[in-house]
Amino acid sequence: MITVGIDEVGRGCWAGPLVAGAVVLTEPIIGLKDSKKLTKLQRESLSLEIHVQAQAIGLGWVTPQELDAIGLSAAVGLAMHRALEQITLRYDEIIVDGNINYFPEDNRAQAVIKADDSVAAVSAASIVAKVARDAYMAEIAKKYPEYAFDQHVGYGTSLHQQMLKLYGACDIHRRSFRPIQALTQGII
Repeated sequence: MITVGIDEVGRGCWAGPLVAGAVVLTEPIIGLKDSKKLTKLQRESLSLEIHVQAQAIGLGWVTPQELDAIGLSAAVGLAMHRALEQITLRYDEIIVDGNINYFPEDNRAQAVIKADDSVAAVSAASIVAKVARDAYMAEIAKKYPEYAFDQHVGYGTSLHQQMLKLYGACDIHRRSFRPIQALTQGII
C-alpha cells in the first residue's frame, strides 16, 4: 500500500509562512518521529536521508498575507493541498496528522491524531516541512536581522516579543494573530 503522509509546521508562529509536507516512503528510515521531538541536527540529518530515499516529496507554502486573508484553518488546508499536488505518483491512502481531514472529498484520506509520531510517512513530512521552514526563516533573518528570526523562527518567544516591542511588525508577521495586534498596538 502506498501512503502519502501529510503534516504542517508553523501553525502557531507569529511570523513567517505556514508549510505542509507530503511524503511517500517505500523503505523504512530509522529515527523518524515527530519533528518537535528531534534536535535541529537530527531533523537536518533525517531530512537529507528522506530527500534521498523518499519516492515523492511535496512542500506547500502559505504566506503570512494569505493566512491573514483566509484564516488559520483554511491556510492549513491550503498548504496541505499544495503539498499533495506535488505528489504525482499513484497512491492508495493519505494520512493527515491531527483530527481534521483536510481532504474530505477523497475517500482515501483520513486524519490520525499523533500520526507524526506513529506513521513514518507523516513523521517524514513533519521533518522535511520543519527543516524547509527553518531554513527559510534563517534566510529571511538576513533581510530582517533585528528580529532574530534565525533564533526563534517566528514563534512567540520572549525574544520575539522584545523585538516586536522595539521594532513593531514587519512584512512577514501575521497581522491577524492577536499577539501581533496587541504588541503592535501597545496593549502588552
